[in-house]
Amino acid sequence: MSIRGIKERSERYNFQISHEPGFSNRSSSTRETENGRWRDPRLSSLFIEETETVGIEGPKEDLSGWLLDGSAERTTISVVGMGGLGKTTLAKLVFDSQKVSAHFDCRACVTVSQSYTVRGLLINMMDQFFRGTDDPLPQMLHKMDDKSLIIEVRQYLQHKRFLILFDDVWQEDFSDQIEFSMPNNNKGSRIIVTTRMMHVAEFFKKSFLVHVHKLQLLPPNKAWELFCKKAFRFELGGHCPPDLEAESKEIVQKCKQLPLAIVAIGGLLSTKSKTMIEWQKVSQNLSLELGRNAHLTSLTKILSLSYDGLPYYLKPCILYFGLYPEDCVINHRRLTRQWIAEGFVKLEERRTPEQVAEEYLSELIQRSLVQVSNVGFEGKVQTCQVHDLLREVMIRKIMDLSFCHCVREGSESIMVGKTRRLSIATNPYNVLKRAKNSQFRDIHVFEKDGSLEHFICMLCSRSRILKVLDIQGTSLNHIPKNLGNLFHLRYINLRNTKVKTLPKSVGELQNLETLDLRETLVHEIPSEINKLRKLRHLLAFHRNYEERYSALGCTTGVLVEKGIKNLTSLQNIYYVEVDHGGVDLIEEMKMLKQLRKLGLKHVRREHGNAISAAVVEMQHLESLNITAMVEDEIIDLNFVSIPPKLQRLHLQARLEKLPDWIPKFESLVQIMLALSKLKDDPMQSLKNLPNLLKLSLWQNAYDGEILHFENGGFQKLKELILSHLNGVNSILIEKGALLSLEKLKMEKIPQLKEVPSGIKPMDKLKVIDLVDMPDEFVKSIDPDKGHNHWIIKHVPIVFSRQWLGPKFYDYEIHTINSSSKES
Repeated sequence: MSIRGIKERSERYNFQISHEPGFSNRSSSTRETENGRWRDPRLSSLFIEETETVGIEGPKEDLSGWLLDGSAERTTISVVGMGGLGKTTLAKLVFDSQKVSAHFDCRACVTVSQSYTVRGLLINMMDQFFRGTDDPLPQMLHKMDDKSLIIEVRQYLQHKRFLILFDDVWQEDFSDQIEFSMPNNNKGSRIIVTTRMMHVAEFFKKSFLVHVHKLQLLPPNKAWELFCKKAFRFELGGHCPPDLEAESKEIVQKCKQLPLAIVAIGGLLSTKSKTMIEWQKVSQNLSLELGRNAHLTSLTKILSLSYDGLPYYLKPCILYFGLYPEDCVINHRRLTRQWIAEGFVKLEERRTPEQVAEEYLSELIQRSLVQVSNVGFEGKVQTCQVHDLLREVMIRKIMDLSFCHCVREGSESIMVGKTRRLSIATNPYNVLKRAKNSQFRDIHVFEKDGSLEHFICMLCSRSRILKVLDIQGTSLNHIPKNLGNLFHLRYINLRNTKVKTLPKSVGELQNLETLDLRETLVHEIPSEINKLRKLRHLLAFHRNYEERYSALGCTTGVLVEKGIKNLTSLQNIYYVEVDHGGVDLIEEMKMLKQLRKLGLKHVRREHGNAISAAVVEMQHLESLNITAMVEDEIIDLNFVSIPPKLQRLHLQARLEKLPDWIPKFESLVQIMLALSKLKDDPMQSLKNLPNLLKLSLWQNAYDGEILHFENGGFQKLKELILSHLNGVNSILIEKGALLSLEKLKMEKIPQLKEVPSGIKPMDKLKVIDLVDMPDEFVKSIDPDKGHNHWIIKHVPIVFSRQWLGPKFYDYEIHTINSSSKES
C-alpha cells in the first residue's frame, strides 16, 4: 500500500485532518465539519440568547448565588441531567451574565465531550484567558511537557479569581485530571461543570467544595410557553390559534417536558402551514419523524450520545426498556431479574447477581438515562422508566441491532432476521402463528384481552430455548402440561393472571431462577418444584381486594410440600402457609441459608420454637414476615441469636409482651406489628432503634389508651402508621420526638378526638393521611372552622378518606391541605 494511494483515497472520500494543537484522538463528531456544516448538535447550546429560554429563572438564580456568594474556597458547581434538558444553555447564560463576568478576573468556557486530552483543555483555557488582553500568550505553550504546562496554568491562576466552565463532562475521574491545574487560592474561584452523569459531579467532592444542581424537566405550563415561543415565533404574536390548541397540547405532551424536544419539534412545526392536517401528520408520525426529519436530527443525536457512551455491559440493559410499552413504569426487581435471566449481569465473587444488577440500574440512573418514578421510605428505587423520546431512540437501536421485535396494535407482525426477543401488545396468538422464527429467548406479552391459552401451548411446543417469559397482567387462566419443554426457562412471570394450578412438569425446568405467582389463584405448589436447585425467587400470594383490609383475611399464601430443603439457592419465598407441613416443614427451612426474605402464614403457637431455630440459621435474612393462624393465637419467638442483616420485621400475631430481642435489632429499618394486643406502650422499647425509618401499628397491636413519643425518640423515623387501635384515646408527642417524620397515617382510631399538638414542630412532615377517623377529629382541623387547624397548617398535604365499601379501595376523599396552600 503506497503513501500516494492513501493520500488519493483521503482526497476522494473527503477525509479531514484536525490541525488544532494540543488535541489528540478527538471525536470527529465534535469538532470537524462536513461539507461546510457543523456536525456537533450540542454546539448551538452555547449560543442561545436568554430571550429564547423559558423556565430557567429559578436554576439561574441558584447558580448565580453559588458563583457570587459563599465560601472563598475554590468551589465546583455541577449541573446534572439527561441530554436535552438545557444544562449547557443554563450554564452558559449564567457564565455570560454581566454580574458574573464582572465578578471574576479571568474566565474560560471549555467543551470537554467524550474524547479530549487534558493538554488540549489547558491550552484552550490559556488561549481564552489571554484573548482580549494586552498580555502575550506564553511562547512554546504547545511544546511544553505536561508538568511544565500545569505549572504555567497554576502560576497564571494563582493570584486571580477565576471562573472556568467545563461543558459536557463524561469521564468520572475528570476532577482528578484537572485538580492540580486549578489552585485553591481562597479568592472565591469557581468551576462550573455540566454533565449527564451524577458520578462526575460526586467525584469532585473528593477534592473540591461542591454544589450540585440536578436540572429538572420543565413544568407543564413552561413547556407550553416554550412550545408556543418556538412554533409561532414569527407569526400569530407567538400565540397558538384556538383551532390548533388541542393538537398542539398533545404534541407537547409527547415531548414529556424535555426542552430540547420541545424546541426541535416546535421548530419543525414553525416551518409547516398552520393547519390541523399538518399538525396531525407530525403528531401521529413523531417516531418516524425522529429518524428522517432534518429538524429533529440534533435531538436524536444528542439523545443517542448517552447510549453510545455506555460501557458494553450496560447497553443491553438500557435497550431492555424498549421492550416495555410507552409510559410503562417498571418495577426495578422485575427488570433486574430479567437482566440476570438473560445473562446481561456479570457474575462476581462475594456478590449476588441481584446486587450486581442493582448496581447496573443505579449506574444508568446516575448517567441520567433512567428516571426514578417512585422511591421507597428507605430511599431505594422501587419503580423506574425512561423518557419517551429516549425510548424512541432506543427502539431505533433495537431495530438496527435486531435486539427485539416489538409488535404493537396495527403494526407489522412479521419477524425479520434473527430477532431473539419478542414484545407483544396485541393479540399474541396471531403474532406467533405468523412468526417463521420460533427461536426466541425472551417473550413479553402486555395485551390484557383475548385468549392466551393457544399462544402458551404453541410456545411450549416450539420455543425450546426460551429463557424469559413475562405475561404479567394478561388474561391467561391455564398453563399447559408440557410447560417442562421450556427446559432453558430461567424466568417466568405469571403475576396478576388467572392461573389456578401449575403442572407437575414445572419440575423439569432445571434452570428456573424466578417463579412469580403473585396475585394468581395458585394455592398449591406441586412437590416437583423441589427439584429446582437453581430457583432463587418463589413469589406467591393472593390479596382479596373485594373486601376491607384484615390482618388475617386479606392475604393468602401457598402450600408447599416437604422437600423444600433441596432449594438451597432460594433467596425469597413468601408466603408459605405452614400449617400444611407443620413443624417438619419449618425445620427443613434451616437448610435455606441464602434466604433474604421469608414470609410465613397460618403460624400456630407450637411452631414458635421451630421458626426461631430456623431463622437463626439464615444469616443473610433481611425481611421476616410472620402471620398467625387465628387472631388470638399467641406466638412466642425466642431467638438465641439475631440474624445480623435483618432490616424488616412484620409480626401479625398475639404477643404476651414485646419480645426483648426486637429493641436489640439495630439494623431494623421497618417494623409492623398487628394483633399483638400489647398492654405496655411499645414506644418506650422502640424509641432508640437507631435506623428505624418506618413503624406501623395495625389492628389492635396495642391495647392501651395512651401512645407516648418521648423527647429524642425515633430520630430517623420517616413514616408512622397507626391503624385500627380501638383503645387509644390520646397520642402525646413531645418536642424533639419524630423530628424526621415525613408521612403520618392515622386510620380508624375511634376514641381519638384531638389531633396531637406535637405535630406542630414537625417541619419535615409532608403528608397526613386520615382514614375513617371520628367526625369530631376531622372537623377540628377543618381550614375554616376547626379550632385545631393551626396544628397541621404547615403540612403541605392533609387529606381525609372515608370508606364507602364494599371493595378495598372504595373511598371518598376530602382535601384539608393541598400543596398549593402550603404556608
